Amino acid sequence: MEMQDNVNNFLSHYSDEVRTNAEKVREVLLSILPGITEQVDLPAKMIAYCYRQKYSDMVCVIIPSKKGLKLGFSRGIELPDPDKLLEGTGKISRYIVIASEKQIKSAALKKLIVSALKLYLRKYATLL
Repeated sequence: MEMQDNVNNFLSHYSDEVRTNAEKVREVLLSILPGITEQVDLPAKMIAYCYRQKYSDMVCVIIPSKKGLKLGFSRGIELPDPDKLLEGTGKISRYIVIASEKQIKSAALKKLIVSALKLYLRKYATLL
């Protein structure tokens, strides 16, 4: 329950729309990523999802802001994206701007999360 309180406290600083969408994205992530660890990073203003403790080991991250909500993928450039959901120009990471509940519940978003998990598992199969 402590993590839920940390997440709720963190998200309380954002608009109702951002908070609601973040909670829904969080539900999807927790349902698809078995045993994932959530880490609220206050200085970075994000919620990281990883199986190990280092940020380089992240599967994805929820990034709320006053402008909206993003779901980031730390190795996004390596993910298949047939539905062209990913944005960004970074060397490694990519993100999706989350704009609606329909988008959060979409099969395309869920496939992308599963792909991120598979990519992580291929990278760390020998360590798990």
